[in-house]
Amino acid sequence: MRNLNLNLNRNRNRNRSNRVARTFGASLIALSALTAGTAAHAAQTAPADSALVARGAYLAKAGDCVACHTAPRGAPFAGGLKMVTPMGAIYTTNITPDPETGIGGYTEAEFAGALRAGVAKDGHHLYPAMPYPSYAKLRDDDVKALYAYFMHGVEPVKQANRASEIPWPLGMRWPLALWNAVFLDTKPYADKPAKDAAWNRGAYLVQGLGHCGSCHTPRGVGFQEKALDEGGAAFLSGAAIDNWFASNLTGEHNTGLGRWSDAELAQFLKTGANRHATAFGSMVSVINHSTQELTDDDLSAISRYLKSLSAAGGTGAPPYRYDPKATQVSLGRPANDPGAKVYNAYCLHCHGVDGRGYAPLLAPLAGNPNVLEADASSLINVTLNGSESLVIGGVPSAYPMPAFSNQLNDRQIADVLTFMRAGWNNGAPAVQPADVAKLRKATAATR
Repeated sequence: MRNLNLNLNRNRNRNRSNRVARTFGASLIALSALTAGTAAHAAQTAPADSALVARGAYLAKAGDCVACHTAPRGAPFAGGLKMVTPMGAIYTTNITPDPETGIGGYTEAEFAGALRAGVAKDGHHLYPAMPYPSYAKLRDDDVKALYAYFMHGVEPVKQANRASEIPWPLGMRWPLALWNAVFLDTKPYADKPAKDAAWNRGAYLVQGLGHCGSCHTPRGVGFQEKALDEGGAAFLSGAAIDNWFASNLTGEHNTGLGRWSDAELAQFLKTGANRHATAFGSMVSVINHSTQELTDDDLSAISRYLKSLSAAGGTGAPPYRYDPKATQVSLGRPANDPGAKVYNAYCLHCHGVDGRGYAPLLAPLAGNPNVLEADASSLINVTLNGSESLVIGGVPSAYPMPAFSNQLNDRQIADVLTFMRAGWNNGAPAVQPADVAKLRKATAATR
């Protein structure tokens, strides 16, 4: 009996010791986790370098982050903007520093991974609607500044992210790792020694933060940009996107920037308009939230780089030369021309008999690169649905393009656009009513 009691006591002591050991071990683990979490939180909530935050704010404007990560009437950077892709709709994410629904729990390394490699904190791959193939070109110091801004310069907003509407199996994320292996170049931008500082700065902004190729470069069969820099012939040669045609940004004479001076291009980026064209579609948002906020030096650098690009794309037509005579005659006698009749009634008071409008206040039509483009999507879209107002220095444009979808039928719109594309020696192809009907249906579905 005494032995039994001794054994029981030994067992109790052993169990007690085990419990103490386990408790102590668990406490150490918990303490370690708490310490790590506290350290991470402290790193993110510590007083930030105000200059670094300010630089990050500028870079976020250069990247136009707010445009995609802000829903209509939503809080800045809280996400929720619907993006329609060929595979289905996706919704942009909350990138405010809210720790539960945003990126408040991201370390700088995790932030860099999402920004430049398209991999979220939990390891899932982002859809390349997030332009990380462009952001991969960002240098470490700019990533650091952006991180500082989003953690310390942005108001946290508790707003849960909305799931995508891409059906299985297209919605699976793991194939994106293969996509990255094939199409993602992870090397940051390196200055070209043969080019001057302005050219290299412009190239860095256009290829990287500006992610201009995301819209203005045509896509391949894998939805990849066909070129990521000037080394590819397709780079910035214009592309169909979201029921618009994003303009050709190469030196092509008619549909590109061949007739624009460096100063005229900088003017367009600053104000959204010049004597050649006026911004439309999503470019209005780019002007409103991004390029008008850039320094004159950066705008000049962007112009310097874009104006260096060799001509690509276009229609192969002879260089444009203005000739108003035949068009003015048609406008004087519109009875036999249904397009001239519509133009006289709805367009002439803004765009003029001479087709030059009142640029830059009201867009010209004569020689406008978007009018000369073979793809008439932008012309049809802006005629149907109008354009958002440019807001320059806080002042909205006085005369944004109005919508005519409720005033003109498909035939009338096709007629007037055909007239414009033939007028003033533009020489662009006719527009068919079926083209208008198709775009009317497509754009109505996105509203």
